[in-house]
Amino acid sequence: MTPEELLWMMSAGLATGLGGLALLAARSPSERVVDGLLGFTAGVMLAATSFSLLVPGFDRGAAWEVLLGFGLGAVALALLDRFVPHAHARLAERGHVPVDRVAEHRRAALLVSALTIHNIPEGMAVGLAFAAGGTELGLPVALAIGIQNIPEGFAAGAALLQAGVRPRAAALAGFLTGIVEPPAALAAFFAFEFADTFLAGGLGFAAGAMLYVVCDELIPESHGRGHEQIATAALIVGFALMMGLDTSLG
Repeated sequence: MTPEELLWMMSAGLATGLGGLALLAARSPSERVVDGLLGFTAGVMLAATSFSLLVPGFDRGAAWEVLLGFGLGAVALALLDRFVPHAHARLAERGHVPVDRVAEHRRAALLVSALTIHNIPEGMAVGLAFAAGGTELGLPVALAIGIQNIPEGFAAGAALLQAGVRPRAAALAGFLTGIVEPPAALAAFFAFEFADTFLAGGLGFAAGAMLYVVCDELIPESHGRGHEQIATAALIVGFALMMGLDTSLG
């Protein structure tokens, strides 16, 4: 691992802190803005799933390896979603208590838990991209994940504000939601750097996990408050941005 690769793996995840700082200025973001930010995040993750994970995976290994990893990634996130205590601020999941029915002192912890689950596959995607293709593949993925982590940190903090958390604590929590990404990136990088045989399956695993997050969380949350067109337009912008980065830098 080069110092440049390490720097990108660290900075991509910690970019959520910039969104947290922006929240201190905005204080009370509108539902429309939050829906657009969530849609943008979904678009970046969808494009990264397709062009930065699945395509390199099929280039590096057999189709069955990628598909097996893809299925395992989705199942792993589904199990985390089912058994790890968490709550969403903007939707009520079956089998989980709605956030407005949770005791106030537990709300922040459950919301941060949900966002942490969300960010694990993003960190894995960055680490696997560097393991699979060095800076040629890893740089556009890290840059795209870092860019979308800024509005993601903002949206995460906004959800905490709506749950009654103080602005400074919400901004700090928005930053901390991304802190899980660098360790996930490093773990994925070293795991598959020294086990290259399983790299195609690993790329599929990250892709399946990211797609689960997009379908189970980001799209429902961005479309649940009556701003579907804004969220969809932002999703397309995010998708196009990731495609452009992948083409120009990859």
